[in-house]
Amino acid sequence: MTLDANYLRGTMAAIFSILQHSTCPENMEFHFLWARFDREVFSSIKSTFPSLNFKFYRFDSSRVRGKISKSIRQSLDQPLNYARIYLADIIPSDVKRVIYLDSDLVVVDDIAKLWEVDLENRVLAAPEYCHANFTYYFSNLFWLDPVLAKTFQGRRPCYFNTGVMVVDLEKWRQGQLTQKVEEWMTVQKQKRIYHLGSLPPFLLVLAGNIKGVDHRWNQHGLGGDNMEGKCRSLHPGPISLLHWSGKGKPWLRLDSRKPCIVDHLWAPYDLYRSSMHALEE
Repeated sequence: MTLDANYLRGTMAAIFSILQHSTCPENMEFHFLWARFDREVFSSIKSTFPSLNFKFYRFDSSRVRGKISKSIRQSLDQPLNYARIYLADIIPSDVKRVIYLDSDLVVVDDIAKLWEVDLENRVLAAPEYCHANFTYYFSNLFWLDPVLAKTFQGRRPCYFNTGVMVVDLEKWRQGQLTQKVEEWMTVQKQKRIYHLGSLPPFLLVLAGNIKGVDHRWNQHGLGGDNMEGKCRSLHPGPISLLHWSGKGKPWLRLDSRKPCIVDHLWAPYDLYRSSMHALEE
């Protein structure tokens, strides 16, 4: 996970939800990536979860600052949003596998079930959404370029959300995937082939070559679309993880007293709100 003062409330809720639903929380180790040192953020994690097994790593924003292209939402352009590309470079080599999680989600099942997924020799596992219009994630310039359009030749590419991923760091390093993602970011700077931040270069490198897992592990889009963040309903089916990807964040909507129905599913894990109520009493 990444650590950002603006998303700390979400991060705390995510951690709390994971611990609450884990059969063996003592077996978990959390790895946090930060770009700007904030003593309050660090102390909040330590004081709230004194028994948590965790490590902090600095993400050097200069690695991506010159590679980021303006997207449709400013928050998608923050360097820390690209830190997931560099997990294999930052986390020590003795760590073989990680689950990467965004900060705007809660887990309502034992995350060990996701950890134990068989990657079947793939680099990455995540829920795939093959019904989604894949062409939407790239510009007309991309699809009209005969060379670029051949990128997915021999693959059956499907959209996957990079906010929940099981990653084999060894295979990522062996395949030099960080460099491959960066190469597409360079193309983007030159030709403007997509509009959605760090997601499209992941799709360009990996779509069609990942291990698909049950959709229950990423009930995403609860934050609405990227422009207005309008309320959305839950998708049908079982749920193990709720993800407020999109513009709307549950803590902001709850504070504004204009929550969506799904935001009340996040509220029980909101430690900030609980502490405020305790102070008021």
